[in-house]
Amino acid sequence: MIKREAYIKRIEPTIDTEFIKIITGVRRSGKSFLLMMIKDLLISKGVEEHQIVCLNFEHPDNYSLQSSEDLYVFLKEKVNENKRSYFLFDEIQEVAGWQKLINGLRVAFDSDIYLTGSNASLLSGEMATYLTGRYIEIKVLPLSFEEYLIFKNYEKFQGERYFREYLEYGGFPSAVLQNDTQLKKDVLSGIYNSILFRDVSSRAIVREPELLERIAIFLLDNVGQLITTNKIANTIRSTGRKVSNNTIENYLSLLADSFLFYKVRRYDIRGKEYLSNQAKYYAVDLGFVLSQVKKVSSNRGSRIENLVFLELTRRGYDVFVGKYDTKEIDFVAMKPEETLYIQVTEQIPETSNRETDNLLHLPTGHKKLVITTSWDDVGEHEGIPIVHISDFLLDI
Repeated sequence: MIKREAYIKRIEPTIDTEFIKIITGVRRSGKSFLLMMIKDLLISKGVEEHQIVCLNFEHPDNYSLQSSEDLYVFLKEKVNENKRSYFLFDEIQEVAGWQKLINGLRVAFDSDIYLTGSNASLLSGEMATYLTGRYIEIKVLPLSFEEYLIFKNYEKFQGERYFREYLEYGGFPSAVLQNDTQLKKDVLSGIYNSILFRDVSSRAIVREPELLERIAIFLLDNVGQLITTNKIANTIRSTGRKVSNNTIENYLSLLADSFLFYKVRRYDIRGKEYLSNQAKYYAVDLGFVLSQVKKVSSNRGSRIENLVFLELTRRGYDVFVGKYDTKEIDFVAMKPEETLYIQVTEQIPETSNRETDNLLHLPTGHKKLVITTSWDDVGEHEGIPIVHISDFLLDI
C-alpha cells in the first residue's frame, strides 16, 4: 500500500482532538485506503487494535448495520469503557440516521471518529445541524502528478516525459496501476458509470438518466469553458428535445455533489464580488475525457487548465475564474493569507504578450504567475514568473 503522505500530514495533527474527521471525495479516489493508513498510523502511535472499530458500510458483511439503531447496539458491545475508542467508518452515508448517531457517539463514548463519504451532501442538512463546528473536512482527489510518479515508480526529474500519459489517463489509482491501455480505459469507464448511476442517479430522483448522461458529456467536452444553464439547455433543445432550465440546474447540482465536476464561479477582481451568470466546470479527473468523449487532442489547453485547477484545490486554495474590467484571468486562487493570480497557456505567442499583460494590469500586492507547457517560454516577464506545467505540478 503506497502512502499518500500529503493527506497523512493533514490528518496526523487532528488525532485525538475533539473534531470528527470527515474525508470526502469522488468514488475510487483512495478514501478507503486512506482510512487504512489512518488505522496503521494509530497503531504505530501505540493504539491497540481492539480499540479500533473499522467498518465499510458497502461491504456485505455490514449490511445488517445500515441503520443507526443496529449500529449503536453493535458498537456498545465493541467499546471498552476504560480506553478510548477509534471509530473508522467508510461510506457512512449508507447508514440511515447516521448524522444523529455520530453526534451521539461523541457524547456516549470517549472516542475519536473518522468518516468517509462520496457525496457533498454529507456536509449539509442534518449533519450541519448536529455537527456544526465539530468536524474537519479532508478533501481527497485522485492522484496528483507527484503521487502519480510515485505510484508508477518513475523518477521525478523525468516528470515531463510522463506528463502526456497523466494528462490523458488521469490519476485514479486503479487505472494508474494498469499497464494495458485498453484496460485503463475500461477501468475509467467503470468508475465513471459507477459515479453517474450509483452516486448520482440512485441517490436522487433522476427521472431522465439519459439526459443526465448528456449533460455530463457536455461538461466533459467543454472543460474550462464559460457555461450557462441556458447554453446547455439550448444545445439539448437544438436536437429537438424539450428540457427546462430548472431540470438542467438540478442535474448540474447533482453532478457537483457527487464530486464528478467542480463548479468554479467568476469573481470580479475590481468590484470584489462573485458573478452568478456564468461559471466553468472542471472534471475531477481527466481520464474521464479520454474514456467518455474520446477526442483528447482538440481541447488540450482546457485540459491543462483543468489540471492546474485540481492542483490548486489540492493545495487548499479557494479557486475562482477572474474578471478584471474586460480582461479574463484564468484563476484567482485564495487563502486567508494569500491571493494568487494565474494565467495558463500552452505557449506564449511570439506576436502577443496577452497572458502576461492581463496580469500586469491587476492590482499589485498579490503574487502573479503564468503556467505554460512550452520550455521556451520559461523565465520571467516584467517581474511575472513563467513556469512549466510539470514544475508547477511538482512544486519545483
